[in-house]
Amino acid sequence: MSARLIDSHCHLDFPDFQGQVPEVLARAEANGVAHLVTICTKVTEFDKVLAIAESDPRISCSVGIHPHEAAEEPAVDTERLVELAQHPKVVGIGEAGLDYYYDKSPRERQRQVFATHIEAARRSGLPLIVHSRDADDDTIEELKIGAGKGGLTGVIHCFTSTQKLADAALEIGFYISLSGIVTFKNAEELRAVIKTVPLDRLLVETDSPYLAPVPKRGKKNEPSYVKHTAEFAAQLFGMSGEAFAAKTTENFKRLFSKAQVQA
Repeated sequence: MSARLIDSHCHLDFPDFQGQVPEVLARAEANGVAHLVTICTKVTEFDKVLAIAESDPRISCSVGIHPHEAAEEPAVDTERLVELAQHPKVVGIGEAGLDYYYDKSPRERQRQVFATHIEAARRSGLPLIVHSRDADDDTIEELKIGAGKGGLTGVIHCFTSTQKLADAALEIGFYISLSGIVTFKNAEELRAVIKTVPLDRLLVETDSPYLAPVPKRGKKNEPSYVKHTAEFAAQLFGMSGEAFAAKTTENFKRLFSKAQVQA
C-alpha cells in the first residue's frame, strides 16, 4: 500500500508506550502511516500529551476529557478548552462524549462535560472527537443542540453504534472513524452499518493501545496496525487498499484541516 494512511486516534501518552514513542513512530512510518493524532483524555495531563505531539512533526494532538474521567477531572469551562486549543499542535477537541456501558462517571456529569466540549469545538472551529457507547439517544440529542447553533464539525471515533447514530451523525456533517473492531469476526452488524457510510465521511484509527485488528488481535495495538483495518475496510467497500488509503487521508485533511500532514 503506497498511499499514505493516517491514524486519526491513538493514545501515545498511555503507560503502554512509555519510552517507546520513537520506535512506534518508526514502525508506523515503515507501514505507510504518514501522521497520527494522540488523543487527550484528561485535561490535567494535557501537558504530557502536548509534549509528545511537539516531539515529532508527524504527531498532532487533541485536548479534552474522556467521559470515564468526567467526575474525577476538575471542572473545565469552554474558555479554558478554547485557550488550550490555540496551540498549533492541537487539531481537535476531545475525546469527549457519553459512556453508559461502564458508567464510570454519573450520567448527568458526563452530559455537562460533553456539552462544554461541544461548545468549545464550535468556538474554536476545531472538530469534536466523540466517544459514544450505549448512549446513542443522548449523544444524538447533545450533538443536535450543538449543531443547531452552527459551526460544529467532528467525528464519531471508534464507531461501534447503531444505524440511528450513524445516520444522525452524517446528517449534521460528522465523519465516522473505523477501528480494528470492524475486522472482528463477530462484527457483522457493525459492518452492515459501516457499508451505508459515504466514502467521503470515513476515517481510520487504531485507538491504540486497545483494539488491535485481525490479524494482530490480542496484542498491544499501535499506529502501524492501522494498515490492517484499512486493508480490511477497503475490501468491504470493494476498493483497492491504495484507493481507500488515499480517500481516508483526504477525508482526514478536510476535517482536521489544522493538522500539518506530509502526505
